[in-house]
Amino acid sequence: MRLLFTPRWLGWVALTIAASTVMVMLGRWQWSRYELRHEINARIASTAAAVEFKPSLPEWTRVTLTGQYDPELEVLVRNRTVGGKVGYEVVTPLRLADGSAVMVDRGWVPFHPSGPTTLPEVPAPPSGTVTVAGRVRATEQGARLELRDGRWQARRIGVAEIAGKVPYQLAGRYVMADDESTELTPIPAGRENDWLNLGYAFQWWIFAAGIFGALIWLARREQRANLTSSGSGSPSPREPMSGDRLSGDRDISQEQSLR
Repeated sequence: MRLLFTPRWLGWVALTIAASTVMVMLGRWQWSRYELRHEINARIASTAAAVEFKPSLPEWTRVTLTGQYDPELEVLVRNRTVGGKVGYEVVTPLRLADGSAVMVDRGWVPFHPSGPTTLPEVPAPPSGTVTVAGRVRATEQGARLELRDGRWQARRIGVAEIAGKVPYQLAGRYVMADDESTELTPIPAGRENDWLNLGYAFQWWIFAAGIFGALIWLARREQRANLTSSGSGSPSPREPMSGDRLSGDRDISQEQSLR
């Protein structure tokens, strides 16, 4: 349509192209988020056999590791919710045969009945050499380790902060135990809402197509309006009917006879 190449409409075309490009890019970003979260859910749901722990393994990979717990450097991570209740996650270093260690989230305990100011009874880790099965988890940011009531506490499981307190090398990721003790509640593996990102991706792409459709519709409407106004000229005067002419002649004759 030639109308789109007029100066006024060229501005609208440029604006539409820019807006649709941004919407397509946002859709692609949401799609990448969907793929990432879908992959995480696939690893969580996977029933693949556990492999030996390595810090380089993807998050949520099933692993096993063997070593001895160091209860002296156990950390209580406060304000963690399981089943709608608030409490502590119990994270304990597991020393491996090579002298390094991995932080193991052994499970969860609720707050003391009297409130969060009183520490609950925390079951001690098993003594001797143990084999732990669990899932690899990425370290959390914003942790601040502090000593309270004789126990190390934090608000996040920050491996880097804990590494500064232990006398041995600590792996950069931790392991969330599947079922370490019947006295501790296992931490459930939360699934990602990947379908939300999938919906947002298609939403942005529909918006991108929609603004192009709206531009074309507006241009066609204006074009039809221009054609209608140019095709219709000013109305021609109406020719008098023969009866009207005769009536007019009689009126003139009567007027002359009166004179």
